[in-house]
Amino acid sequence: MDQSSHLDQSSQRAPATRVACILLWYPLFTQPFIFREVEGLRAHTDLSVYSLYGANLTHCSEEMCAVANSVQRLGVRGLGHILAELAGQILIHPRRFFSLFRRHMLRRWPSLEIFGENLWAFCAGFVLARTFTAQKIDIIYAPWPRGTAQAAWVIHELTGIPFAMTVRGDNLMPADPDLLDKMAACALIRANNRADQVRIEKLGQEKALGKTALVYNSLTLPTQALSLEKEPSAGDVCKLMALGRFDVTKGFDILLAACALLKTWGLSFHLTLGGGGGVAMGLGGLEGQLHKLAHELALDDCVSFPGLISHDKLPDILRRHDIFVAPCVIDPMGRQDGIPNTVIEAMSMGLPVIASSINALPEIVRHEETGLCVPQKDPHALACAIQRLAQERTLAKKLGENAAKLSRTLFDPASNCKTLAHQLIAHAQRKTRCAE
Repeated sequence: MDQSSHLDQSSQRAPATRVACILLWYPLFTQPFIFREVEGLRAHTDLSVYSLYGANLTHCSEEMCAVANSVQRLGVRGLGHILAELAGQILIHPRRFFSLFRRHMLRRWPSLEIFGENLWAFCAGFVLARTFTAQKIDIIYAPWPRGTAQAAWVIHELTGIPFAMTVRGDNLMPADPDLLDKMAACALIRANNRADQVRIEKLGQEKALGKTALVYNSLTLPTQALSLEKEPSAGDVCKLMALGRFDVTKGFDILLAACALLKTWGLSFHLTLGGGGGVAMGLGGLEGQLHKLAHELALDDCVSFPGLISHDKLPDILRRHDIFVAPCVIDPMGRQDGIPNTVIEAMSMGLPVIASSINALPEIVRHEETGLCVPQKDPHALACAIQRLAQERTLAKKLGENAAKLSRTLFDPASNCKTLAHQLIAHAQRKTRCAE
């Protein structure tokens, strides 16, 4: 039997496989890739979604808001239930509870915020363990390796239900103190790009041996929004776009420095730098610094900051631009992006991408094929690449067309969600066979 036939048969059996997906918030406007993935899994599994925190629908798209009522949430309203469950555990199983607490929580956490997230997830795990047992959940899926995987790990130790987790680029360096133990305990480690898969296997070594699977993210823009028809630029002005969290790993300060060079070279351009800051929402804390830098570099007339952009409006905004720029960098602590979702979105709309040649970006921004790659933290190289595509419009068009074809194939939602579902189903069935 070939692989495709096996995959089709697995998908037909999938509704019998009960999957519980644990997230901090769901849906969340900064995570459209998670939304597309979770909703895609519903087509192949009997999926339930659990949110450790309360609802946060700020800036969510219409289709995100439409699924909000299907989520089972804890949050502050679940505090009484959690405290009651913990009290019962301590009274009935004190040795087990404190053994789990020492193993899971007595770590050198890098920050109070990360400790708090893991502590809440640890406590919530006891409530969810009872719920998942009653619902006969076959496998747990944690799309993040921090709080969501913490809850899944606790549930696994209490019930034996296997769990899978996705480990992403910025979770690997520096890694949380419990990541290796989570790797050892989980049934499946999903990587969403090949570079991160290599990094996971190198970090985890024998703990990750035979557990990793590569499944790319799913394209997040609705199918009906995908069109290569673009609005022509006004005159000779080259319209640049960059979008993302205002975090140091995005390299937006490097982009502004490159724009200052372009201005001195006489290139007619305008940069739309979308996104925002806000540490509390995970958006980075550099918004004020970037505004100040743009002013100091005398870029007020050629750089605009539209703020956070709704996913519903993103396709139309992308159509009005010529080049997408992703000047990502590796920060001093080693943090780095995998494949930013914004790059995938821009490529799917036919924009050529100029990106730093770090981590997984060259997997999709293929030099001279779907875009141009430049060294990180090099404003001059970045400015030269922008100038080249601004002046060579035929090349830019060809790169954009190639980018659209690659992104729509590599990040096809139907294919990737089916593959991820197959992985979850296979590991759930493996647990069932072992139990028998």
